[in-house]
Amino acid sequence: MKWQGRRGSSNVRSSTGGGKMIGGGIGGIIIAGILWLVFGVNPMTALQTGQAVTGGGSESSTELATSTDRDTQFVKVVLADTEEVWHQIFNEAGSTYQEPSLILFNGQVSSACGSASSATGPFYCPGDQTVYLDTSFFVEMRQNLGILGDQQGSGGEENQGKAGDFAQAYVIAHEVGHHVQTLLGISQQVNEARQQVTQAQSNKLSVLQELQADCFAGVWAQRNQERVQFLEAGDIDEAVNAAGQIGDDRLAKASGGAVVPDNFTHGTSQQRVEWFTRGLESGNVQSCDTFSGAL
Repeated sequence: MKWQGRRGSSNVRSSTGGGKMIGGGIGGIIIAGILWLVFGVNPMTALQTGQAVTGGGSESSTELATSTDRDTQFVKVVLADTEEVWHQIFNEAGSTYQEPSLILFNGQVSSACGSASSATGPFYCPGDQTVYLDTSFFVEMRQNLGILGDQQGSGGEENQGKAGDFAQAYVIAHEVGHHVQTLLGISQQVNEARQQVTQAQSNKLSVLQELQADCFAGVWAQRNQERVQFLEAGDIDEAVNAAGQIGDDRLAKASGGAVVPDNFTHGTSQQRVEWFTRGLESGNVQSCDTFSGAL
């Protein structure tokens, strides 16, 4: 993925508070948990998981992220790319896009949705319209998610063994997709509907919301490709592989649990790949209506 040399977003900040995770790392079943939650599960559910691991939150403050390390600069460029694309899409619809913030944290962080830890994984909080991303998450992707480094070797020796850049961009674009859902009023409608149905139906609505965010990530990728020609050989495979790795069915099997569709909250591997691909091929938000005939 070509990303160097483009504008970095000024909306990226670093958390200066928080603390270390109890247990000193993520392994075994916690890895399954981080993958289950990685793509924007209901914020309060995710944050409760984080609190259970850390024993609660702590006060934190933020400052502009000025680090020159590769991952921070990468995050800034990808977020800026999402800003450019979604501004364009909203303008075409006669509306105005409100940019989200992105907080980089280490260990744990406080948000408008509560406190969260590294075990929560990346998440979007509608309360402060902010994406939260632990600085260790890309390392976890490289070491534990099974996403290989730049699959065509395009990143040079220093990038071998790392998760592909586009797979990482997909994570950010998915969370920004939840921000788009908030701006469009979709998230509020889903939350209201979930309070009036059975648990199985509520889970299904959660799945549809997650799949739409996957589709929005695909729309972003297509529109950004038209804008800056940033994709390289193997990039699409990396993102499709990432989508396939975090399906509910695959994660249930990996954790040794039973595969129970009524308990799914994010969708199967096949569904996640299909909806990301649909957005990627169309570049059109209208193709991302996962809710038609939902229940």
